[in-house]
Amino acid sequence: MLLEIFFVIYNIHNFVPSITINEVTMIDQATIDRILDAAQIVDVVSEFVTLRRRGVNYIGLCPFHNEKTPSFSVSPSKGLCKCFSCGKGGNVVHFIMEHEQLSYYEALKWLARKYNIEVKERELTEEEKQASNLRESLFVVNQFASEYFQNVLYNVEEGQRIGMTYLRSRGFRDDIIKKFQLGYSTDNRDALARTAIEKGYKPEFLEKTGLCYRKDDGTLRDRFWGRVIFPVHTLSGKVVAFGGRVLNAATKNVQMKYVNSPESEIYHKSRELYGIYFAKQAMVRQDRCFLVEGYTDVISMHQSGIENVVASSGTALTSDQIRLIHRFTNNITVLYDGDGAGIKASIRGIDMLLEEGMNVKVCLLPDGDDPDSFARKHNATEYQAYINDHEVDFIRFKTDLLIEEAGKDPIKKANLITSIVKSISVIPDSITRNVYIRECSEMLRMEERVLVNAVGKLKEQADENRKKEEQRKEYRARLQAEQQATQQVAVSTPPADAEVSTPPPADAEVSGALASLSGADAPIESIVPGDELPPMPEEGGVDSSYPPAPVEDNYISFIPAEGNEEELFYKQEVDLMRMLIRYGEKVMCMAEDEEGNEIPVTVAEYIAEGLHNDSLGFHIALHRRVLNECVAHIHDSGFCAERYFVSHLDPEVSKLAAEMASDRYVLSKYHSRGQKIVTDEERLYELIPRLLVDFKLNIVTAELNHILKALTTNSEISRDSKSAYEIMQRYKQLHEVRIVLARHAGDRVVLRY
Repeated sequence: MLLEIFFVIYNIHNFVPSITINEVTMIDQATIDRILDAAQIVDVVSEFVTLRRRGVNYIGLCPFHNEKTPSFSVSPSKGLCKCFSCGKGGNVVHFIMEHEQLSYYEALKWLARKYNIEVKERELTEEEKQASNLRESLFVVNQFASEYFQNVLYNVEEGQRIGMTYLRSRGFRDDIIKKFQLGYSTDNRDALARTAIEKGYKPEFLEKTGLCYRKDDGTLRDRFWGRVIFPVHTLSGKVVAFGGRVLNAATKNVQMKYVNSPESEIYHKSRELYGIYFAKQAMVRQDRCFLVEGYTDVISMHQSGIENVVASSGTALTSDQIRLIHRFTNNITVLYDGDGAGIKASIRGIDMLLEEGMNVKVCLLPDGDDPDSFARKHNATEYQAYINDHEVDFIRFKTDLLIEEAGKDPIKKANLITSIVKSISVIPDSITRNVYIRECSEMLRMEERVLVNAVGKLKEQADENRKKEEQRKEYRARLQAEQQATQQVAVSTPPADAEVSTPPPADAEVSGALASLSGADAPIESIVPGDELPPMPEEGGVDSSYPPAPVEDNYISFIPAEGNEEELFYKQEVDLMRMLIRYGEKVMCMAEDEEGNEIPVTVAEYIAEGLHNDSLGFHIALHRRVLNECVAHIHDSGFCAERYFVSHLDPEVSKLAAEMASDRYVLSKYHSRGQKIVTDEERLYELIPRLLVDFKLNIVTAELNHILKALTTNSEISRDSKSAYEIMQRYKQLHEVRIVLARHAGDRVVLRY
């Protein structure tokens, strides 16, 4: 291939969760720099997504939406990631923020822990403690509870006597007990609540995590008491929930041996898989996942040496759980107890696996065994050998199972065929579908044509249902938007006795420009003085006022703010911004100061001065803001425009920087072999001046056209002679600038005005 798809990042605004300024001030800038220097985006993303090299980049299934074809690209050279389907992407911090639902500060701490970087923090104020994020507070409480349960198991007499005795009777080794952070809760029904409150944890967080609940009389009680505790971990290893198993003699009379955490702000059972944190690396290495039912199944298989195993925790498999597995492998083997109980109930879940495009196999264990007991009897080699010898493709397994059940009953056989056809129809790959149709045709002794037609009808019906559902979603979204708009209008409507301001004229943008010109005594400046820009963070941490309030922008333009994407000046402005982000700090030429000394001129300074000298500026306000900030910090020690803006705390700025820093295409190694490829950086002295002159010429031409239109069509101007005079002066100024620019551009312009 001549070109390899790289990626363009343009939607970080939807990607980046809100940033809590109080949190950011708790970490010093030097530590932030060390974290960003150490964090390798491929290393971090590969913990959550199976990446495969494609050219100079990596590609995998997007972790932020459901897809079957990989569209999530990672560029190690740029330190950025991007999904071409849903648009989400960003740098390594943004990825962790979105994936783990963390704040900016917590994402930095996550990376610091991964790379063993010490984080220097200061003590939180009371106000900051009260404003701390709810999700983080719940995770902190869960972590405390996990450590509390482990301490009871190891250091409290009841925990040793009952909890540890039970775990060892199940054959669990001490290293496995510690690995899965198993614990124990005493028979005292408020022990955890009292201990947590004594340690300073708020009762409301104990309730919101589900660790405790209120009785009718208002007393706080533990949800878990007299039980062995199994913590449930997120993909990144954070404790998100707990399962507790009752152990005493009353077990025989208990309908539910396990008590689990209720759903909360951080815990959604349908999105979690028990053991995924401990299994993900093995799943990638072996390109395979074993699916079991319970906690002890996972733990026993780990102990026997099989680590690529997860559990659905006794619930029906959900689409979110399937996508979680699919990030790491396409191959899954479902392990069933020897008696085969629950197979029929789980068939729908397996159909969902097929729909996701996964390769599904089924393995029945020997009679009387489940994954837990079988693992205790065999080592990893024996276990793997048994699975390899006895696992069966799911479609073949289902066909054999239903044929045996149907016997000679024609009605049951018809239902059997319908069920099998339904399973085949959800498989997205057409070749795989055809292979299954051929095999089932032979097994069922039916014409292949009949099965093909049946599968085709089901697929058409499914596609139609999908379209209808999308239409319903669009209708609901549109209806909701209309309702919100109606409510906003109702809220913004002033009362009858309120003072009503005069409505703006029809051409509001021109009128706004008129008002600005009326009060302007000095030439228009697009460069904000350095002392008006926000200071850089000091060594002690990010300034508490950061990000700052927007600097006042007095730039005046008669060009409409929106709808210019196809205009030539707009495209040239974007090209200039791309150069600014990528090479803003690079020296492109030398100039003489007032004393005749040669001084280096950077790309940012050249662009800013070139616009300022002609009283021009970028048309887009965000572009003007970035240029101003770049010029203000251009001589800071170690300043790199791309790094500075991609890691900017303002999502709008980081979004823009990520767009400009990324290339959609790169030349393949084959086509660049043996050639000297001249880069843009080597041609800055040539590209920037030419691009800047072309941009100024085109934006001045556009301004002149819109000013002329305003003078001839806007009635406000004819009634205000002062404004009309000032607009004519601006027109004259820009007209003179245009003549000079045309001369620089080498064009002969025929004047019409």
